[in-house]
Amino acid sequence: MIWLNWRQFRLQAIAGAAGLVLIAAYLLYLGMDIRDAHDAYRSRCGDAAACAQAAVQFQGAYRNTLLFLAAGLQLIAVVIGVFWGAPLIARELELGTHRLVWNQSVTRGRWLIGRMAFVGLAAMVLTGLAALLLTWAASPYDEVAADRFGTIEFGARNIAPIGYALLSFALGTTVGLLVRRTLPAMAVTGALFLVVQFAVPNLVRPHLMPSEKTSLPMTAQTVNQARNLGSITGAPVIGGLQVPGAPDAWISETSPLRTRDGRTLSASKFNACLDTPAKTGAGGTFGDTAVCLSALDLHVDVEYQPSGRYWSFQLAETGLYLLACALLTAVSLRRVRRA
Repeated sequence: MIWLNWRQFRLQAIAGAAGLVLIAAYLLYLGMDIRDAHDAYRSRCGDAAACAQAAVQFQGAYRNTLLFLAAGLQLIAVVIGVFWGAPLIARELELGTHRLVWNQSVTRGRWLIGRMAFVGLAAMVLTGLAALLLTWAASPYDEVAADRFGTIEFGARNIAPIGYALLSFALGTTVGLLVRRTLPAMAVTGALFLVVQFAVPNLVRPHLMPSEKTSLPMTAQTVNQARNLGSITGAPVIGGLQVPGAPDAWISETSPLRTRDGRTLSASKFNACLDTPAKTGAGGTFGDTAVCLSALDLHVDVEYQPSGRYWSFQLAETGLYLLACALLTAVSLRRVRRA
């Protein structure tokens, strides 16, 4: 079985190994470059103002690159599901080569488990090593940016990518067994897993554990620390806040700007501060707008996850993927025995 699996999978394995070598070479280079820049950033932290400016420059230099790499790592899981999982059984059924194996002494269930275990292990090794290298390369940046819970970053660090890859592979195998044709199975697998990649971070992850709640007063300093004000709808919202004392906490939900009595700030007052604030000469990201909003005695209610729960979320989400993988494998076993 092992020799047969290798013979059927060797081209994909060689392509995956070659890709991993290229990824490793680039991430090793990038990791050393980030560490040199991190040392330069720390050398400029003689005072708070200079340190803050150096941190902004350090993050700006690598933010887009690391986001692109994180998205690329999650794309590897899609590729595994589409090109490794979906054709694994669908091609056998489409070409009729499964009959040769099923007429031997090997049972259908053992044949399926052997195929899935061999390719699934390869998927784990490929994705796990790529995730380990990216986690290592980005660790100085993650320390400064304090955004390990980011929608894209979380799924591309540590052990979560391994769960993603296994789920994608099991999904592709199951779809291929049900559809029984290679190209349609590949298309369905890609579409379904893209839905999973959207749904888990946005709809499932925030509810894996009960969140903490607090209220943040909107002082001028707090407003200037935010990343954005307003939205395309003109709503009085603020984004990219930090919980005092816990800058790397994950804020999962932020209310609109609210007045002292708990009512949402009117759009007219919010737009007045955005468009025509009183000229005070204030500095900071939002300057006079921040001063104008702070004078209105505003606050926002936030729900957040403390940074200490990061590994609990990694384990919980990975466990969820493994459970889904086990269920899909059970469906595949039931199906192949009836095929």
